[in-house]
Amino acid sequence: VEGRHVAAGQAFPGITTFAGPVDMASLVAGKVELVDMLRKEKYEDLATEYGWEVRRGEARFVEGPALEVDGERIEAAHYLVATGASPWVPPVPGLDTTGYLTSTTALELDHLPESMIVVGGNYVGLELGQLFARLGSDVTLVEALPRLAAAEEPEISEVIEGVLADEGVEVWTSASLAKVSRDGEKIVATVADGREVRAEAILMATGRRANTTGLSLDVVGVEVGPTGSVVVDDQLRTANPRIWAAGDVTGAPQFVYVAGSHGTMVVENAFEDAGRRVDYSHLPRVTFTTPNIAAVGLTDAEVGPAGLSCTCRVLPLAYVPRAIVNRDTRGVVKIVAEVGTGRVVGIHMIGANAGDAILAATYALEANMTVDQLAHTWAPYLTMAEGIKLAAQSFTTDVAKLSCCAT
Repeated sequence: VEGRHVAAGQAFPGITTFAGPVDMASLVAGKVELVDMLRKEKYEDLATEYGWEVRRGEARFVEGPALEVDGERIEAAHYLVATGASPWVPPVPGLDTTGYLTSTTALELDHLPESMIVVGGNYVGLELGQLFARLGSDVTLVEALPRLAAAEEPEISEVIEGVLADEGVEVWTSASLAKVSRDGEKIVATVADGREVRAEAILMATGRRANTTGLSLDVVGVEVGPTGSVVVDDQLRTANPRIWAAGDVTGAPQFVYVAGSHGTMVVENAFEDAGRRVDYSHLPRVTFTTPNIAAVGLTDAEVGPAGLSCTCRVLPLAYVPRAIVNRDTRGVVKIVAEVGTGRVVGIHMIGANAGDAILAATYALEANMTVDQLAHTWAPYLTMAEGIKLAAQSFTTDVAKLSCCAT
């Protein structure tokens, strides 16, 4: 999809490219083939390699605690609930009648919708909205909050809204979905202020909820929260000392690397009494739009409630050599630092390859680096990660007056 979008543009003089039509069925078939291969090689084959016994069936807890799988009782020293989460859709009048897509079913389509309404402006809605727009659908993105990517810095929201607008996506913010109906072949979405938008399909990107229905967790004293997530302590143990939970089902940030880390932590805590505790304070996150949105640590707005005072700098990518060479300066790097100490408490980016560069930012926060230390750290020229150093330099220097690769 990225290749098609690049081919459709003419960023570099002297190179002529074009983008042909999309064969949606073949595209989805390729996706399915890749996912099936990874599932087999990275999950099913590994289970066999490790000698695990895999039982397939519906499981629920019974007194003991024990599990009952299709009528068979299974007992163990410890139990791990890792049932994940599924797309959640709010009870909007008319939605069940008209039908809708989710992040799962949208990627199973065998044809490309001519037009699409995407409800939700967080990472799933942004990623899929841009995806379908680049494939050729006319996309309208509807978000109830005043800005897209509302959990990110406002400077990042401004950039991504501009990017989507430039790519032909119509963005409606402060637009709460009130009802959905059908008019012939079109779905009609009506927002709270009365505006209507029509499209062939509607995709609901309104969050995910834990898969705990039917597990009978209450029978073994395991608590669940208001949205069905398993309640755990910072060691991932439930209210029942022999039952643990990991991944999306806990209501933790829904990233595969969080689930993987949880799994390792549970094994060590359950069988080795390691006492490891979860700490999300330096957890990086990436939204895989183009350009990427990536962040680690506190936002400007989160600093005050955390009991800190901060100072911030925002560096436009127009000052980052890699972005200039790429002929794509859409984006910013923002650093949030503690007043007095200069300790970096947050780094936020939107730009090409920001998802890769954020790892360097994560290491900086883990090491409790200061803005001054970042500004004087070696950074390879013509990389997006160099933007982090330049943003740090902007606390004391006018980077517009620096030569390329100035230190």
